[in-house]
Amino acid sequence: MTRYMLLVNFDGGTVEAPMDEWKPEEVTAHMDYYRALNAELRETGELVAAEALAGPDLAKIVTSDGRTAPVVTDGPFQEIKEWIAGYMMVDVDSEQRAGEIAARYSAVPGPDGIPLEQPIHVREM
Repeated sequence: MTRYMLLVNFDGGTVEAPMDEWKPEEVTAHMDYYRALNAELRETGELVAAEALAGPDLAKIVTSDGRTAPVVTDGPFQEIKEWIAGYMMVDVDSEQRAGEIAARYSAVPGPDGIPLEQPIHVREM
C-alpha cells in the first residue's frame, strides 16, 4: 500500500462565488458530501486523515537561521487560490486508486448541486 496526499486549494473549480455567498442548504449539501465520502473511505481503511485548514488570514510564515529567534510574519503570501484549503491522506493499492478517490472529492457539489470540478493535487508520500 502507498500513501498519497490529496491537496485541495481555494480554487473553486467551476464556481466563482465564494462559499459565504452560497445558500445555507448548498453549504450543508457540500459538507455532507465530504462527511459521507470520508466515512466511506474510513470504513474501507483507505482514509488515513482529512482536515480543513484555517484561512490564509490566520497563516504565518516562519523562517530561521537556526541560531537566532525565528522570524514570524503574516506575509507576503501568494494568491488566495494557491492556498491549501485542506487535505486528505489516503493509503491505497495504486496511484490509479488515489486518482479515483481524488475524482470523487473533485465532484463535491456546489451551488445548485452542480459538481465543482475542484482541482485536487495528488502527491505520493
